Amino acid sequence: MKQTILVAVGGNSLIRAGERGTVAEEQSNARRTARAIVTLLRLGHRAVITHGNGPQVGAQLLRSERGSDQVPPQTLDVCGAASQGEIGYILMQALEEELRLAGLQVPVATIITQTLVAWDDPAMSHPTKPIGPFYTRADAEERRRQLRWTIVEDAARGYRRVVPCPEPVEIVELPAIRELVSSGALVIACGGGGVPVVREHGTLRGIEAVVDKDPASALLASELGVDIFVICTAIDSVYVDYKKSTQRRLASVHTSELKELCNAGQFPPGSMGPKIESAIRFLARGGREVIICSCENLAMAVGGSAGTHILPDVEPEEVRKQQQGNNRRSENSGSTSDKGNQTPDQADVPDHKIGAICR
Repeated sequence: MKQTILVAVGGNSLIRAGERGTVAEEQSNARRTARAIVTLLRLGHRAVITHGNGPQVGAQLLRSERGSDQVPPQTLDVCGAASQGEIGYILMQALEEELRLAGLQVPVATIITQTLVAWDDPAMSHPTKPIGPFYTRADAEERRRQLRWTIVEDAARGYRRVVPCPEPVEIVELPAIRELVSSGALVIACGGGGVPVVREHGTLRGIEAVVDKDPASALLASELGVDIFVICTAIDSVYVDYKKSTQRRLASVHTSELKELCNAGQFPPGSMGPKIESAIRFLARGGREVIICSCENLAMAVGGSAGTHILPDVEPEEVRKQQQGNNRRSENSGSTSDKGNQTPDQADVPDHKIGAICR
């Protein structure tokens, strides 16, 4: 059965542990990732790709800072857009070569994606996302004073800048992405969660923030109505009591059990937590299935023989009917919400916040 699958590939898809992050290393890793995705296409599926960009943005920021005495430095939003172009270019070349070897004629396109966030998201006043290089205490204090950065200490490595990590509200380029996917193209979008932007009186403006890749990918998957949302990680499955003597692999799990495990502290915020919460979010919006697996096992996981398969407690059709009923009630009450034309004061905060969705 032909299915549309959104594959969110992690940072290790281009730069693996212990590597320097050279272009040659990224190209080699991209070929492995491309090979796994093209296997899905050979099986008759359609795919949409999203990806992380943490190491690449960090490198962009470092280059910008080191060269600031010769050229003007770049803002975080511009560095994020540049990293989307860089990664998209490397992935496109890898995918096009693997498609050629497989004898498939599928157009590949990268969409530099903007993600709308809300001005009044609580995260905007509580920066937590580390970015860029580590600094000495003296250098950090100088940047805090001159640039008004928020700096946190990493006891083992020094001081680092942190920025807000707001929730995604809307994928700005969704219509273009949807059109390309419908035409049969293999689309790369929402790189690094997309460039965070706010809407000020109808105009989009980039901000110094980061949108997490996993919730942004879940939002895109929901809006596209894909059949399966796959989150590729460095490990092959989700585990309970990970790296303990009682470690247990989850082959298949429903959202209610997953929420219980999440509330029990099984999935830390800095690792598996955002992936689990994004999976629950996609299923709550009417999604059919989420798979968490390694990129190497992608085809086997979609086939059902690898990875962790997360399923809703109720049938997706029932979820959709409930949502349609809620929408009708909202319309009858005279609601005229339009996120696309909101000013910063009107922007809605998403219903399900990261860190609260499991409760």
